[in-house]
Amino acid sequence: MSSSLITAGRSLRHAGFDAVREFVYRTYFSVRPETASPDPVLDADWDLLVVLDACRADVFADVVGSGDYPFGVGGTATSPASSSTEWLESVFGAASDDALAEVSYVTGNPYSSRTIDTDRFGACEEVWRDAWDDDRGTIPPRPLTDAAIRAGRDHDTDRLVVHYMQPHFPTVFGDDETGDGGGGGDDDGIALADWGDQPMSVWEQLRFGRRSVDDVWADYERNLEAVLADVELLLSNVDAETAVLTGDHGNAFGEHHIYGHPAGVDLPALREVPWCETTASDTGAYDPGARSSDDGESEGASTDETTVDDRLESLGYKV
Repeated sequence: MSSSLITAGRSLRHAGFDAVREFVYRTYFSVRPETASPDPVLDADWDLLVVLDACRADVFADVVGSGDYPFGVGGTATSPASSSTEWLESVFGAASDDALAEVSYVTGNPYSSRTIDTDRFGACEEVWRDAWDDDRGTIPPRPLTDAAIRAGRDHDTDRLVVHYMQPHFPTVFGDDETGDGGGGGDDDGIALADWGDQPMSVWEQLRFGRRSVDDVWADYERNLEAVLADVELLLSNVDAETAVLTGDHGNAFGEHHIYGHPAGVDLPALREVPWCETTASDTGAYDPGARSSDDGESEGASTDETTVDDRLESLGYKV
């Protein structure tokens, strides 16, 4: 049995029949033959790849289709993964040194420190190390946008990947009115033995009927709107003949009684992501400011492991 299934079983062991049913479906969608082959990511044709963490294709279509954006809904792609760690391993871990040497990677996802060798990139800025918002329990879009614009203007690599954390929970808009408590991205749930020691994540709230799917979906869309505002800024301040907006994986909202984005689960809600092709042109209209002395290309590697653990846990991951 995979480690992700063992973790899920431990987390849900006291949660009653619904949790048992969820565990059964997770197991089924983890061991059945893959329903769709993943589409290429690194081998696809793009100069700029914007990765929206945990972005479902249908929520992207809803938000972009009803908004006024300089890009359309585009198409969809089948992700190689249902979690960020799997995506990083599949896309970057399996890539050649030559391929990664042409890539500047700007990321807000703390798993970059645990999953991949960032020294293999032509340049790498782990923005989450220096721009984390402890009150939100995540990194908001703007520090990523600023770092990406500087990278696009200053780096001499051929390709740029910008990995935003939104629409992954926790939310970044307004006050923390959703009550997701900084654990809104929880993959596997809170063990009930620890109940009371930490707030319920948005996925526990859905599991146990504390919030409705419509309510959480609305917050998910608002979180996507927040990051897309910065994506617009990015696209008008870097040059890219082909820019692609996509996700590393999706989120399950109770499909087959599965919630969040557990690893190793071949569920359409988790594997189907947007693939929106557009262009980018640097107007020079926005100044992201100079990089601080604490920022740098993997210079933040001194961030201690406890801090990394804390930041992953505030996103809802069990470490």
